[in-house]
Amino acid sequence: MADDPYLVLGVPRSATDDEIRRRYRQLVKELHPDVNPSKQAEERFKKVTVAFDIAGDPVKRKAYDRGEIDAAGDPRRPAGARAGAGGFAGGTRWSTGAGGFDSDDPFGDIFAGFRGAGSQTRARRGQDVRYTIDLDFTEAALGVVKRVTLPGGGTLDLNVPSGVVEGQVLRLKGKGQPGANGGPAGDALVEIRVRAHPLFKRSGEDVTIEVPLTIDEAVLGAKIEVPTLTGRVHVTIPPATSSGKTLRLKGKGITNATSGVTGDQLVSIRIVMPESVDSELQEFLSRWRDRHGYDAGRR
Repeated sequence: MADDPYLVLGVPRSATDDEIRRRYRQLVKELHPDVNPSKQAEERFKKVTVAFDIAGDPVKRKAYDRGEIDAAGDPRRPAGARAGAGGFAGGTRWSTGAGGFDSDDPFGDIFAGFRGAGSQTRARRGQDVRYTIDLDFTEAALGVVKRVTLPGGGTLDLNVPSGVVEGQVLRLKGKGQPGANGGPAGDALVEIRVRAHPLFKRSGEDVTIEVPLTIDEAVLGAKIEVPTLTGRVHVTIPPATSSGKTLRLKGKGITNATSGVTGDQLVSIRIVMPESVDSELQEFLSRWRDRHGYDAGRR
């Protein structure tokens, strides 16, 4: 019999979904077989996975809190219900015998029908398995194929679509734990984590980048190379460009595979002074200021 998921995870019943998710990630880092190969850690890792399958799923968690399912995800039979008789508990219908299984609630797929007239052996869906996968910024933006190791030791090439975001969960149908008594396998749920990029930042489907300019490029204008997600491109800097000005590179942002929307790349200008200013430049600017001094708009 599975233990209370809140006790296994070490969180109070009042914990938020985010608190439960953070606690689960912490335990996975401590107990994952790749990190902690001890038998004790392996057993606890299995319990944590089962517990998070209930507490980490908002629908199953509510059903558990209402007493409709137990800590293993199985339905609790109402008091006085008999095997072989149709029952009704907490909005979940089931029937035995030739009628098979019938469910009208969203978590009903964790139960399967009793097989054979009068049989008390029922099929049960396998547990979902949760993973996290780390992606580089450009991999998340452009999409990538990543190899995932499955519970049985096999591997699967996971097609990560373009535009995925931090915390997004990809579902692999039937790639979780095998079912019992002929029940369907669970799913593999892969949570995305995205590493920061030294240059790019994301704003919706747009990509932002700050580009330094020399003082002469800012005054006179220039054609410079700017990195994008798919390579370097030439960008024309108009004369008299100030720090903070933003240039828009149309269609050079992120294509969201779900919505089909493609963002832009926003290039923010930052003027960088030379490490030292020679006397020639100082004299020139001093004469220029006397003749053409202007109001920079300071308040």
